[in-house]
Amino acid sequence: MNFEDQLEEGLSLLHEGDYDHALDISHQLQKMEPETSDGYHLEGMVFQKLNQWEKSIEALDKAIKRDEEKSGFYNLRGFAHLQLENLENAKEDFDKAIDLDDSPAAHRNLVLYMIMSDQGNDAINYLLDRIKKNPKDVENWILMGDLMQRAGQSAKARTYYEQAKKMDPENEYVKEQLAEI
Repeated sequence: MNFEDQLEEGLSLLHEGDYDHALDISHQLQKMEPETSDGYHLEGMVFQKLNQWEKSIEALDKAIKRDEEKSGFYNLRGFAHLQLENLENAKEDFDKAIDLDDSPAAHRNLVLYMIMSDQGNDAINYLLDRIKKNPKDVENWILMGDLMQRAGQSAKARTYYEQAKKMDPENEYVKEQLAEI
């Protein structure tokens, strides 16, 4: 099996929840092409699924060393740092991912960083700005609903969740949130 086929199989196993086999494939990929980032990226994603944040960071460090221009690597590593409450490292990674390609996932994780750093008002202002710039990104509406709900402002939360539901009627999370309000 060639490198691309093995990578595809490893990603498929990861999505199916077969983490042991996905990890084995990540190591095989690293041996096949040690100078490419794909095997290390897969390893980092597997360790995230296993909540092994330090190991994920180590693997993603190696992926970044091989390809410094992939925003997803920084975003994933930032998320691992966030889980370990290494907040400043997380912010640096999210900022780098945003600088590279304006990564929507990194923007969302930056909001999580703000919340964890007790910067709730900054998070609200940031999200409002994101909604103005890209009103079609349903995730920003959901996050804003979550923030309003946590702040005890159920009526405002409802309006954000309802907008998200208009945009993504099948979103189970949004349905659950609206049912609880």
